[in-house]
Amino acid sequence: MSIGIVACGAIALEIETIQRDHSLDITIYPLPPLLHNSPKKIPSEVDQLLTRMKDLHEKRAVAYADCGTYGALDEILDRHGVPRLSGNHCYDVYLGKKKFDEMVSEQPGTYFLTDFLVKSFNRSVIIEMGLDRYPELHDDYFKNYERVVWLAQNRTPELERLAHECANQLALPLEIVEVGLSGLALEILNFAKN
Repeated sequence: MSIGIVACGAIALEIETIQRDHSLDITIYPLPPLLHNSPKKIPSEVDQLLTRMKDLHEKRAVAYADCGTYGALDEILDRHGVPRLSGNHCYDVYLGKKKFDEMVSEQPGTYFLTDFLVKSFNRSVIIEMGLDRYPELHDDYFKNYERVVWLAQNRTPELERLAHECANQLALPLEIVEVGLSGLALEILNFAKN
């Protein structure tokens, strides 16, 4: 069964891996990852893409969690009759909501990284937040954080080195939690089953 998945560009490569590993008939329609810096734009971008691909696939799904849209994405998806990833953000998907909630409860000042953020930290965080131009804003943005947790989907020496660089730029200690792709794979396989 052909499935069209509108995907956050930050997890599109991981979905491609899952597609290959499970021989799924999926076409991935990625949206720019930097939409996360303007989450109000996510629902309209998803809506436009779902409308364009309406007659191209037997099923459609959306590989976004709520991602800061505060329910606006769900309103669009209800209109299209299309499911999305569970949870509030990809951290719920990778780590599991219960474990994520426990980690945040244990240490509310946690800055989470995914593999995508580790690889794109300079562009996604430093440049987008203006820290390259206004380094004095560092404390305004990060003074309440006490640790960085990298949710490693694919831990490699190079990504680990980059994760340490990210933590060093934030002047915070790094913890690494290996999550793999099982949480995301389960969600994508559910799209294929239902």
